[in-house]
Amino acid sequence: MHFTSERSLDGGVVERAFVLGEVPGILWTPPSASVSAPAPLILLGHPPLGLRRMYPRLAERARHVAADGYAAATIELPGSGDRPRWPALDQARAELRGAMEAGEPVGEGLVDALVLPLVEKSVPEWRAALDALLALPGIGGPVGYSGGVISIGIRLALVEPRIAAAVLFAGSLVPAALVEEARRVTVPLHVLLQWDDEGNDRQAALDLFDAFGSEQKTLHANMGGHTGVPQFEGEAAARFFARHLK
Repeated sequence: MHFTSERSLDGGVVERAFVLGEVPGILWTPPSASVSAPAPLILLGHPPLGLRRMYPRLAERARHVAADGYAAATIELPGSGDRPRWPALDQARAELRGAMEAGEPVGEGLVDALVLPLVEKSVPEWRAALDALLALPGIGGPVGYSGGVISIGIRLALVEPRIAAAVLFAGSLVPAALVEEARRVTVPLHVLLQWDDEGNDRQAALDLFDAFGSEQKTLHANMGGHTGVPQFEGEAAARFFARHLK
């Protein structure tokens, strides 16, 4: 891990950009973090739109979790932002946009082509970042995962034993293979569902929640579209992480 920049934000939060191999990322550390009192870590997931575009929302989320005493980190997803283009993924995204604009159903083959390669490539990168982050002074476990592509969250929650709890944003473009993996997920889950999400099939999202094998899982459903998550849900997520990471 090579740090490329460092700056201080409001509240004493330190923001450092880094590169791990070819993967860019950002780490936010609260002022309370120290070698003797390492901060728990929350991995901030995000859609594959690029860190530059997502930065304002990610930085705001990081400030909130830092105020609660957590470090936060994120990485650039494959084929996004400043990383090399991924033609097969770009083609699948274009086909998805075309199907949705035409009001056509999105077939399983397209969902697999869009999501499975992204999960297969990105999850090992998240785990490598976790290795490097937990080796830093002032950063420690337990670890939480929050938001982003739900299929990535499913795989990480299943294969990464250091993740103790996850907040997931409900989605329906989930390959059947990932639904089966969800049945073996056991960490506590806090799932957010927008009832009128124009980009998701509500029943498919509910079926996925039902499939999760976690004994502790909570679904918070709110009226409104994809970007209409109420502000108070951030407070509920903070209470969830406080129960499981502190």
